[in-house]
Amino acid sequence: MNPLTGLSLGRIAVGAISFARPGLAAQLFGLDLVNNPQSAYVARLFGSREIALGAATLLARGSTRRNLVLAGISVDLADAATAVLGIQDKTVSVRTGAMLVGPAVGAVLSGVAGLRKG
Repeated sequence: MNPLTGLSLGRIAVGAISFARPGLAAQLFGLDLVNNPQSAYVARLFGSREIALGAATLLARGSTRRNLVLAGISVDLADAATAVLGIQDKTVSVRTGAMLVGPAVGAVLSGVAGLRKG
C-alpha cells in the first residue's frame, strides 16, 4: 500500500475514534478524561481535523495532494512538539508524552516516505 494512502486511512480511523469515542481515544493516548472532562471536546476537535485531512488527501491528486501531505507533516510536527512541551511543563507524564510523540513522528515519517515515492 502506498504510504500516503495508509497514512490517510490511518488519519481517518484515528479521527473517527477520537470524534465518536473520545473517552476511548483518551485512554489509548494515555490521557486522563476523568480529571479533565474538557479533553472530550479537544479529542473531537482533533478527530474532525484528522478525518478532514485524511479524506482530502485521499481524494486529491497532483500538487494538491502534495500540498495536503506537507500540511499534514506540519500538523504532525506540531503535535509532536506539543507532546514534548506537555512533558516539559508536566501537563502530561513522560509515558503519556511518549505515547503522543510516537504516532506523530510515525505520521511525519509516513508523509515524507510518501512524498519521496512520488
